[in-house]
Amino acid sequence: MKKTIAAILIALSATLFLSPAQAADFNPNYIISDAEILDYNALTLDEVKNFVASQPGTLKNYVVTEKDGLPPEVGTSLSATEVIYDRAVANKINPKFLLVLIQKEQSLLTDQNPKQSQYDWAAGYGCPDGGGCNPRWQGFYKQMNSAALQFYSYITEPHLYSFKAGQTYTFTNPYGTISTDNVVVTPANNATAGLYNYTPHVYNGNYNFWRFWNHYFSRFIPVGSLVQADGEAGVWLIKDGLKHPFLSRGALLSRYDPNKILPVKKTDLDAYSKGAPIRFPQYSLVRSPQGDIYLLVDDTKRKIQNLEVFRQLGFNSAEVEQASSEDLAYYADANPITLAESYPTGALLQDPASGGIYYVIDGTKAPLIDAIFLKTKFKNQPVIKSSANELASFEKIDPVKLDDGYLLKAADSPGVFVISGGRKRAVASAQVFEKLGYKWENVLTVNPRVLAQFDYGEPLTEEALMRE
Repeated sequence: MKKTIAAILIALSATLFLSPAQAADFNPNYIISDAEILDYNALTLDEVKNFVASQPGTLKNYVVTEKDGLPPEVGTSLSATEVIYDRAVANKINPKFLLVLIQKEQSLLTDQNPKQSQYDWAAGYGCPDGGGCNPRWQGFYKQMNSAALQFYSYITEPHLYSFKAGQTYTFTNPYGTISTDNVVVTPANNATAGLYNYTPHVYNGNYNFWRFWNHYFSRFIPVGSLVQADGEAGVWLIKDGLKHPFLSRGALLSRYDPNKILPVKKTDLDAYSKGAPIRFPQYSLVRSPQGDIYLLVDDTKRKIQNLEVFRQLGFNSAEVEQASSEDLAYYADANPITLAESYPTGALLQDPASGGIYYVIDGTKAPLIDAIFLKTKFKNQPVIKSSANELASFEKIDPVKLDDGYLLKAADSPGVFVISGGRKRAVASAQVFEKLGYKWENVLTVNPRVLAQFDYGEPLTEEALMRE
C-alpha cells in the first residue's frame, strides 16, 4: 500500500525490535503460513480486547461510527476491537493478522497520539504506491472489512493476482531503511504471495509485518524443547535463546527421545536466531581445526591430553571425525581427559553395601535418587558392581538431575511441571499443556525429591507464552 512519511517513520521504529542476528533470520520467501492467516478462531473477542488494552496506543479507546463506514444495520457505534474481531471472523481471517496489519501500516497499537487519517486508512487498503487513497475505502470499518476480504481472496483465489506462490520475482525497495537493494523472492505459499501483492516490497513493509507478527504473536517455546516445524523434516533444540539444528539422526537419537519432538509453526521457529549445529552423536571423538582431539559428552567437549592418553585409554583413531570450529561452538569446555580417568565416557557404579547407584565421571560420583534415571537419562546403560574402595576414590557431588525438556509430576500431586532452563515451571492448565504440543503419555511420575532438586520458574500460562 501507499507509503507516506508516517509509514516510513513506522518502518524506522520497527528496527528497534531486532538485533542484526534476528534480521539475518528473516526469510522473504516464507513470511507466514496460509493456515495462520485463515485461523479466524485464533482469538476470542475478549482476547482481542485484552491484547489491544495491553498496548500503549489509543486504539483501545477508539469508537467506530457511521463516519468510519459502519453500516446502519450493524448499529450506531462499536469499539475498534469489536470491529476487528467481527470483520475477521465474518471474513474468515485471523484477528491477529488484522492487528499486525494495522500496526505495520499505521502503528495503531503503539501510537499514543494518532491522527484521524491513521484510523481512516488503518489497513492501508485502497492506497496504492504512487497514487492517492481512494475515498471509497475511507473509514476504519471499511478498512477492516476490505483488508480481510482481500487477504481471504489472495489465499483462496491466487490465480487472480500478479504474484503467485512458486514463481520468482525481483522486488525493488525504495522505502527500505535496512536495505534498498533489489531482492529476488520466490513466495513459498499463497499467504506470502498475498503480502507481496498487497505491498510489493521486501523492506520495510513485508519485513515489518514479519517482525511485528513474531514480536506480538510468535509462540514462546520452553528452553530445552525439541521442535519440528510443520511440513519440514529438520529437528531443532531450543537452548540459550537460539534454535540449534540436528545435522544427523545419530546426533538426535543418541541423546534425545524423538517422541518428545513438539510440532511448531514455522513462523514461531523463525522467531529464533540460528545457533551452532548439533552434528555428532553422544561420545563422538572429534578433531578440531587445530589438531586437538576431544570426546563429546552431553553438552561438553573434553580434550584428550595427548596421544599417549588416547592410546592407553583404548580409543580408536579410525573413529575420530574432523570437526569445524562451528561444530565445536555448541559444546562447553570441560576438564581434559588424563590417564587418571577411569571412565572417560561416564559409568553407573553400584555401592556393594547399600545398593545405591552413582554416576561417575571426571573424578566425581553423583547419586541417583530415583529409579526413573535408569529408564530415561541412563536408559540401556549397564550398572557396574563396584567396591567400597573404588567408590571412595570419587568425590561425592549433588545428585543427578533430569535435563531440560522433561515433563514431571510428583507421585503425591497432580500438578505437571516442565523442566526448562534448569528450573521447574508449572503448566497452568491442560489447555496450555496441549497448546505447547506436549503429550500426556510423556509425563513422568517421580519421587517428590526429584522435583525438589529444582527451583521454581515462572509458571507456563497463556500470558507467559505470549509475553516471552
